[in-house]
Amino acid sequence: MSKLFEPFHVRNLTTRNRIWIPAMCQYSCEEQDGVVGNWALVHYTSFAKGGAGLMIAEATAVAPIGRISPWCAGIWNDEQQIAWEAVVDSVHLNGGKIGIQLAHAGRKGSTHREGSGVGSVDLEHGGWETVSSTDQPFEGYANPRQLDTSELEGIKGEFVAAARRAVNAGFDLIEIHAAHGYLLHQFLSPITNHRDDIYGGSLENRARLLVEIVIAVRVEIGDDLPLAVRFSASDWIENGWNEEDTSKVAKWLEDAGADLFDISSAGLSTAQKITVGPGYQVPLAEYVGERVEAPVSAVGMITTGTQAEEILSHGKVELIMVGRAALGDPYWPIRAAKELGVEIDYIPIRYSRAFF
Repeated sequence: MSKLFEPFHVRNLTTRNRIWIPAMCQYSCEEQDGVVGNWALVHYTSFAKGGAGLMIAEATAVAPIGRISPWCAGIWNDEQQIAWEAVVDSVHLNGGKIGIQLAHAGRKGSTHREGSGVGSVDLEHGGWETVSSTDQPFEGYANPRQLDTSELEGIKGEFVAAARRAVNAGFDLIEIHAAHGYLLHQFLSPITNHRDDIYGGSLENRARLLVEIVIAVRVEIGDDLPLAVRFSASDWIENGWNEEDTSKVAKWLEDAGADLFDISSAGLSTAQKITVGPGYQVPLAEYVGERVEAPVSAVGMITTGTQAEEILSHGKVELIMVGRAALGDPYWPIRAAKELGVEIDYIPIRYSRAFF
């Protein structure tokens, strides 16, 4: 028996195995309007054909200034929703499930994509003024404007409206992006949150915006759809956000309506000091998994079926996120089944000769 190839159930979602593909930005909206096109259609469909249980669509902005770059995807208008519907339908037709990561980049927005330049995109070339919990910039980027307390209700409304569109587009899961140094992480971390209002200071206050968003999104999407939260469980900076903070806030989010926690790390500051190696983020996921009731996923240089199976065998996490390895081989799940000697019935018949 293989734990990796057992079905996974949460609310009304069942995935055919426990191999999920995490959100990975594609920077491929060439018209700079947040509307995904053929790249997204082929990209996500390939993971479905490759046997993944579920994939989470790239960080998708809830507002124009929430994008990481002008080329990033959005879901704040009808045209964007319709484009995502085509992607969702294609994934479903090819046997997969798909979630979407709702995101706001905050001070890490308005940036160049690879090959277009470095640092922030200026206003004359399609950039915008960024906003944050702070007025201090991410290193090498333009200064953000610190959000007023009165503006945060609008941020929450943008997440709720995006969640409504995601449901209408047919997504199987909603994920709130609170990791990798983007807006909600900026509020969570003491490194980037020195506010003196009700959204700053104590851990409870720094987590307030995220908790309120999760509550509001759960009300909007109802009881059937799973709601996940992605955390950076460590800033990898002394006195920064850490796995203990993550576990405490995750427990509050369970009460607020979250069903699953997707544990990654880092991204808040270039001052981070990370020791990288195979499975280097797995201990963070296991730490959180031991302290919450909800299922937890692990990610970070997980490259073989044997390695993934061993992580699950410890019983501390329930899901494996395979990112870069799946970019290099969208058929990673099928190859992992072969590696582990597991028979599966969802190899595309037209490709079956390639795997046996």
